Amino acid sequence: MQFKVFQVLSTDKAAVEELNLFLRSHRIVSVQKAFSLIGDACVWNFCVEYLDVELKKDYKNRKNETIDYKDVLSPSEFEAFNLLRDLRKELAQKEGVPVYSVCTNEQLAAMIQNRCDSIGALKKLAGFGEAKADKFGAAFLKILLTLNKKEPDETSGESDARANV
Repeated sequence: MQFKVFQVLSTDKAAVEELNLFLRSHRIVSVQKAFSLIGDACVWNFCVEYLDVELKKDYKNRKNETIDYKDVLSPSEFEAFNLLRDLRKELAQKEGVPVYSVCTNEQLAAMIQNRCDSIGALKKLAGFGEAKADKFGAAFLKILLTLNKKEPDETSGESDARANV
């Protein structure tokens, strides 16, 4: 076990941030705190007991880790991803909510990669439960089923002939 002591003046935001960063980035066993006056200044003293192992996440230096789905998905899958993103944007505007509350980019990519073809398949996606599937599933399936039908035709070279039938 290790100990680290912090003294935080009531007006020192940098010291508060340092303490919070330390607490987030270490496995904390206990925190003891005591209030004291040093002259006219109000001071909190924190004694933090922690395990010697740092956690993997470095919150101060962590950037939003974004995935470039153009690199992850094949060109045809990325084209489908863009169609689903456009649909998501329309649905979000209709509902008056942010796009991420309809579904995330990760969920859109999973729809394509898993070749979702039913409401049940959508419900199996992480974070895309019954409520989202009932509310938005049919709209996403309309595009997904169309795309899933086109893909086999593209591989056999019959897509143009069947499109005109």
